[in-house]
Amino acid sequence: QIPGVNRTLFLITLEKCFLALRAMDCVDILSQILRMSSVNYLQSDVIGSLPNDLQEDAFRNLSTVFKDLYDKTSANTQKALYGWMKEILQKPYNRSASWVSAENLWILGRYMVHLPLEEILKISLSEIKLFISYDNATKQLDTVYDITPELAQAFLDRINSSGFDVRNTSTVYRLGLLVCFYDDMEQMDAAVAQALLHQMIKCNQLKGFQAKVQKLKSQLLNIAVQNQTLNDTLGSLSDAVVGLTSGQLESLSPEAVHNAIATLNQVSGWAKSQVMILSSKYLSYGKVLSFYNVSQMGALVTGISTESFYRMNPKELSQVIRGTTSQYSSDLSPAQQQGILRKNMLLGIRAFFREISLSDLWKENGYNSSMMKEKELRSSQALYLYELLSKKSSSVDLLSTGQLVKGVTCQLIESMGMDSFLNHFKVFENNLHLLSPYQVNCLAWKFWKVSNASIPPFFFLVLPIEYLEYISGPLCVPFIESLGKTEMDLLSPSFHKKETVLQKVQECLNGSIADEYDVDLLGNLICHLPPAFLHGRMSLKAMATALHQFKLCRQLSHEQKTEIKYKLLKLYGSPKNWTAETTLDVGPFIAHQFLYFGLFEKYSYYLTSFFFSSDCLGIRAPSSDEIIKLAEANVYWSAQELKCMDAATFDKNVELLGTVSGFNNSQLMALKEKAKQVWGSLLGWKSYHIVSLGRIALALTENEIEELDLHSIDTISVLSQQAEWTLAQVRSILQSFLEDSGQTMSTLKSFDLVGLGAILCALNSTEIMSIRTAEFSAAVARIGLLLCSTPVLRQFKKITESVFGTATSWNGSVLQEIGAIAGGLNEDELKAFDKNLMPYFQPIAIRSIPAEIFQALSPEQIANLGPENAAMVTELQREHLSASQLQSLQLALDGARTNSREAPTTACVPLSRRPPAPGGEYSHFPILTGADQHPYPNWI
Repeated sequence: QIPGVNRTLFLITLEKCFLALRAMDCVDILSQILRMSSVNYLQSDVIGSLPNDLQEDAFRNLSTVFKDLYDKTSANTQKALYGWMKEILQKPYNRSASWVSAENLWILGRYMVHLPLEEILKISLSEIKLFISYDNATKQLDTVYDITPELAQAFLDRINSSGFDVRNTSTVYRLGLLVCFYDDMEQMDAAVAQALLHQMIKCNQLKGFQAKVQKLKSQLLNIAVQNQTLNDTLGSLSDAVVGLTSGQLESLSPEAVHNAIATLNQVSGWAKSQVMILSSKYLSYGKVLSFYNVSQMGALVTGISTESFYRMNPKELSQVIRGTTSQYSSDLSPAQQQGILRKNMLLGIRAFFREISLSDLWKENGYNSSMMKEKELRSSQALYLYELLSKKSSSVDLLSTGQLVKGVTCQLIESMGMDSFLNHFKVFENNLHLLSPYQVNCLAWKFWKVSNASIPPFFFLVLPIEYLEYISGPLCVPFIESLGKTEMDLLSPSFHKKETVLQKVQECLNGSIADEYDVDLLGNLICHLPPAFLHGRMSLKAMATALHQFKLCRQLSHEQKTEIKYKLLKLYGSPKNWTAETTLDVGPFIAHQFLYFGLFEKYSYYLTSFFFSSDCLGIRAPSSDEIIKLAEANVYWSAQELKCMDAATFDKNVELLGTVSGFNNSQLMALKEKAKQVWGSLLGWKSYHIVSLGRIALALTENEIEELDLHSIDTISVLSQQAEWTLAQVRSILQSFLEDSGQTMSTLKSFDLVGLGAILCALNSTEIMSIRTAEFSAAVARIGLLLCSTPVLRQFKKITESVFGTATSWNGSVLQEIGAIAGGLNEDELKAFDKNLMPYFQPIAIRSIPAEIFQALSPEQIANLGPENAAMVTELQREHLSASQLQSLQLALDGARTNSREAPTTACVPLSRRPPAPGGEYSHFPILTGADQHPYPNWI
């Protein structure tokens, strides 16, 4: 398990084993290492040293391993491995004959996609016929996810020439992913088109070329419905129905949707607007929202309105949630889930436990630990349930009960006996991702206090910074190794602390990343290294290995990506000279910008659309193909080009265009005007029209919003997800919803409040105080996620007091439940909180407290905020703090231990001499004893 050891073992085996042992034994060793370790040991230069004289059995075994690990290897590595396999496979053949026999195609497996075009065209027709005759060939062709259109069409041509008629439906079913690039459309009949469409369901697994696939599906769709209506053919169009526009779906009869539901319920990739149309059509046929009808809907169940769920017969609804539809319950919106909860709380316990409010948890009895094992919990729920269930069973036994560990308090950790803590430490360690930085900090101090063993190095992320000074020499490797296996962002929210830890890492590396062994050692840490270090301190040799690791990083900064691009350009040279494999390997970091500009350069040579309108004469308007290919890069179209898009292109791609985050106001305005041109008057727009707009809706004026039909909370729920509305727009949305739904603030239900989301931040004090307490209490956890203004939070706080009692009586679970609403506390209320409750304020609440209120906190309260909350303190809040308060804030950031009876301090109490650590996972992390003893904890 030690980084670098497996790489060394692999290379030594490769170098020496085949000279000393039987080839089969060596292949077995290599197979085990590769299957258990990182496949990035297989660099192109290493593959060059693979033996090329293996006996048949050994070769087949090793090539099988390479085939199994195909998806874990880079494109350059795949190409090199193909070269190694080819060298061995072609030995028995003379140069004039093709070495690509049916058997060799089977041996190559997925590596067949690396055959050059000229090699495919030379394959003997008898061999290709033999290959395609066997069922195993279909399974193999189902996995060639990275095949290119040119190679696929070459294989199709050879198969067609070999005697297999690719227009025959039985042949179509043998072609695997080759069907995704079928190009013989002349005089095709509807049956073949439908067979191809049925097979093309698997084409979404291709690694690219989706625009080409969508274009082919569209062409086949037109053939499949020739001389028939869409109503008649709907059930035979497979997942090509996803390509139908909202207008085409709207034209379908309810009966046609009902008859085709067995096909429609298996299709994935629906847009929200499409689901809304089809659900409405299907349910309007049966007239009744029954268990049977809903159970037939599959993924389309998410199109059922929140109001419909709420009005459903309780018994039927219960069957729905417990039946086959349960697999789609997580896809329902928070408003839909809340609608079901308000109808039947017991259903929530089964399917939507995370959405149950704290106040509703208080009302129910009969909870037990076994119920919690598979449940996703909010922290407020976990805190309450842990305390509740501790009265029924041992609090320590509850540690292993799913997400209940989120509810473990520092007081409980402190009270655990030494044996009990050490026996259960592995449970904590395995659930670090569920714990807050504050809880991890408590664990670190407890471990230091009771354990003779070396402290796990990842605890350095939550302990005071000065302890890092003693990490050097032999402690460096285990220190970096352990940190490389953890997620820094989960453990330490403090930028300053992470920066200091990373400086120590750089010191331990002697200021550079020299080679692949350093990359192995760093693990996840490589994702956090500063840009300047990547620029000047990482060798190109290390970069070749690090590319794989960088791809696994969840969030690299723009500056980090810039330095990675710089290194890749130095490593691989100009993109103009890259091979296809290099482009695939480095694409996530550098290729996009070249591809985007390349597309625009290519399309600038000709005009894709012409219009008779003088405004659009000679303007190049986007086509469907271009829009699909460009995705976020559609931002480069000018407002005029977007305005000149034809109606069919807009209608087909509006949902995708609505997701482009970079469109400016003029582009959004052009798209809004295009929507009005295509769909007609705003008064006639349906909910699905509004939902499909995405960010385009931001261009609607207040007057235009008032013209829309906004009676549905599901429509409002989608609109509320946009974060760029003006206050005037939000007020218009709110008023239109209330008027169109015939409601007032006092009649809104909890699911309405959840659906309104950020729109609630625009309420005035009268409107807020009109909300019914019972409905507010059910939605309070969702409302607590909103970053509203202070006056609004203060009004929410008043209603919250009617649910949970006066603010000064709130406990940790209530503070966790209400989130940002705690930002509405006044000075006296904030000062009155016990310092031990400070870690239970949510981070969003801390940043919501006005600076002049925040300064009322005592140094003791601030010192007990915990690392996560301390990291959320704003600059304005800092400016209002005294020197002693700032000192306390730094202690909280550092994770310093605070004694409940004394002022906080970072001083470490010397420990008595302890015996050496008794082996174990961290036993390689030395313990200083005897003459080496320092007045610091034993693990230093």
